[in-house]
Amino acid sequence: MTASPPPCPNCSSEYTYEMNALMVCPECAHEWVPAAAGAQDASASGERVIKDSVGNVLNDGDTVTVVKALKVKGSPSGIKAGTKVRNIRLVDGVDGHDIDCKIDGFGAMQLKSSVVKKA
Repeated sequence: MTASPPPCPNCSSEYTYEMNALMVCPECAHEWVPAAAGAQDASASGERVIKDSVGNVLNDGDTVTVVKALKVKGSPSGIKAGTKVRNIRLVDGVDGHDIDCKIDGFGAMQLKSSVVKKA
């Protein structure tokens, strides 16, 4: 048997039902997408969770290790796997780059959380 549908976020009615991809409340006629309701709750709290390549939650100031070799534009050598990066900052970066850091020998750059592991 399936789980009971969530209550209406508008009027808290327990008599909601699913219609195609939408949830519908018969009492107030409110329609919503169930996944969007959860996303609104997460955005309302203002908390953004960024995880590394193995699923550990990252925070500002953490030390991470690069898990795969990375090519760097304009540099003859890239960043080797196993390079430690200290004191990271989590940012809303461009194209999935959500870590701002300074790497010895390369300088300031942005990394994707999918290529690092919390040390």
